[in-house]
Amino acid sequence: MRACVPLGDQGALCYFATEEEALRFAKEVRGLSLEWVIDVVSSYFTVAVFCDAFDFEELSHRLRQIEGEQTVPASLGRRYVIPCCYERGLDLDRVAAFTCQSRDDVIKLHQQTEYVVYAIGFCPGFPYLGYLPPELVGVPRLDSPRFRVEAGSVGLTGKQTGIYTLPRPGGWNIIGQTPLELVNIADAYFPLKPGDLVCFRRIDDKEFDRLKGERL
Repeated sequence: MRACVPLGDQGALCYFATEEEALRFAKEVRGLSLEWVIDVVSSYFTVAVFCDAFDFEELSHRLRQIEGEQTVPASLGRRYVIPCCYERGLDLDRVAAFTCQSRDDVIKLHQQTEYVVYAIGFCPGFPYLGYLPPELVGVPRLDSPRFRVEAGSVGLTGKQTGIYTLPRPGGWNIIGQTPLELVNIADAYFPLKPGDLVCFRRIDDKEFDRLKGERL
């Protein structure tokens, strides 16, 4: 742990050298089911630990103790294969032109990579997935965000890819769409968690229609 600092009056923010260290620590704290821990939120190199009430020095000491006694295995989460219809990629040509790849090469590169869920945010259940293969890194966001991006849209920008789980405005480059339901707030259905692994599988429009609304 590189640092542990107060986060308001009910939490601590822990910094780590790598994303993997942060994910492993978050899983360890969650797994202990400590009565004084309200929530644990990991995001890339950091882990936020929220508590009922605490003395920060004592909390920092306890968290460093937990880090020193970690037993979490290297395998962090579940592995999911998510179907993606790249024919629904509104910005696939833009990505291909920017990266000097063909459409098929962009698709092949995107689906050959196994991604880690490094964070959940932006809208309920939206997974930030990293990292893109070098050939697809660096594509900027759209100059003007769309007012509405449909649920299931698979986008990329910078060195990340992600999935819009609900209809939202957005400026990522849309290269495909999954027919699966990845979030249902009423059912408290949020299958993807930080540390999970995600691969994409290419499907056509016919299979998209067949799988529409199914869950992981």
